[in-house]
Amino acid sequence: MNNNIQIIVIDFGGQYNQLIARRVRDFGVYAEIFPHSISIDEIKKISPKGIIFTGGPNSVNDEKSPTIDKKIFDLHIPILGICYGAQLITKLCGGKVSICEKSEYGHSDTFVNNKTVLFNNIPDMTTTFMSHTEQIFELPNGFEIISHTDNCKIAGMQNINKNIYAVQFHPEVKHTIYGDKIFYNFIYDICKCENNWEMKNFLNKSISELKNTIADGKVLCALSGGVDSSVVATLLSKAIGKNLTCVFVNHGLLRLNEEKEVCKLFDNNNLYPMNFIYIDAHKRFLEKLKNVTEPEQKRKIIGSEFIKIFEEEAKKIGQVDFLAQGTIYPDVIESGLNGSSTIKSHHNVGGLPDVIDFKQIIEPLRLLFKDEVRKLGKELSLPDELVNRQPFPGPGLGIRVIGEVTEEKLDILKQADYIYLQEIKKAALDKNINQYYAALTNMKTVGVMGDFRTYNYALVLRAVVTDDFMTATAYDIPYDILQKIMNRIVNEVKGINRVFYDLTSKPPGTIEME
Repeated sequence: MNNNIQIIVIDFGGQYNQLIARRVRDFGVYAEIFPHSISIDEIKKISPKGIIFTGGPNSVNDEKSPTIDKKIFDLHIPILGICYGAQLITKLCGGKVSICEKSEYGHSDTFVNNKTVLFNNIPDMTTTFMSHTEQIFELPNGFEIISHTDNCKIAGMQNINKNIYAVQFHPEVKHTIYGDKIFYNFIYDICKCENNWEMKNFLNKSISELKNTIADGKVLCALSGGVDSSVVATLLSKAIGKNLTCVFVNHGLLRLNEEKEVCKLFDNNNLYPMNFIYIDAHKRFLEKLKNVTEPEQKRKIIGSEFIKIFEEEAKKIGQVDFLAQGTIYPDVIESGLNGSSTIKSHHNVGGLPDVIDFKQIIEPLRLLFKDEVRKLGKELSLPDELVNRQPFPGPGLGIRVIGEVTEEKLDILKQADYIYLQEIKKAALDKNINQYYAALTNMKTVGVMGDFRTYNYALVLRAVVTDDFMTATAYDIPYDILQKIMNRIVNEVKGINRVFYDLTSKPPGTIEME
């Protein structure tokens, strides 16, 4: 995607790998992720100023675990190993990694040697985020300890002569208080990188690459009306103009009145000229989801049905060569692609049939995080109300209705969710919360309204703050506002008699319920 890659991130299958690249880009330095199978010749061709080894779920002592050519240490390129990456450096350089007596997960008080370049301008005692069952027990030759915790005697090490650094914790996660400073020190003080990565560069290069890839081909864009797909549609419109057809499928799993809003925005060509097709398929999706309760199955059914509809529309339109989707980094990593462990499938990266009638799937945002997509939207002059719109998953309310999805449950949830969004905006909290929504549980509880017994659904309210959607914490909504929201919902929405507020962070939970 970019000829000026300054940092390459070697993927060993961890959940936070894309987040590392994002942290580097935050400092105006372009980074890309490569598989651990990358050859030494490929690295030499790229000629990066720095290399980062990511974490991963495997044990470095397992012969089948991912590894890398030891010749990488002879390239004289600065290397930073994180978690599994630190352990792999240890093993390849002759040290010892073993199972911990006591595993570490979550926040950990950590001592760092702030006289080292990596930890420069960081307090000697800080908080880091640990996630490991194995750790370094013996240093490789030439290395020295630069960090430790009560349970981990080697939480950080360095070999200055070889310019190799390693930490057991995860600086890319915001729970590590000075994680950004660690990356800054590595990127600028150790690797001597230049600040030259801007979204405008990504925009211009993307348009050029789309023109070259598509040429005179026809593109069908899956448009949901959300930020990601809207940015993709606009980007494609600038690149190929009338060769783009956008299909908006109303699967019945949208928020209240959302299909009307999307049609008003795109069908009237208020943004860029494009062919727009609206399909009402809510009955079709509900029929496919009948009696289905397992989250992964629901996601795959929704994803598969989307593709079938697009194929059908493509045949009506005529020859269509490409399918465009708004896939972004978190979608990819959580779907377990590129060697990462699967958390959940996303409709735009999972559930695809083995054979589809398109030459290629185009995913222009695959390397971007949500905040980067918003920045790109602003570069494209999209309206603020669209660029800053609340994130909404492709499977929609299908994964916010726990258990079987029915029309009755959807009607209940749409009304409750609308009230929740209304009250959050009235309280002027919408700018503080990165994502908030209501979900309908599959649990019914006993209640009383007036003199009558009720046995209705329990509703869950979710609100999180995050800057990358890979980690998140629950937002502290004032109690009086929660009370007001609860009162409105139980009084105005028939079918709900109890409201909960979800305090779970990510990890261990995910932002969506399913």
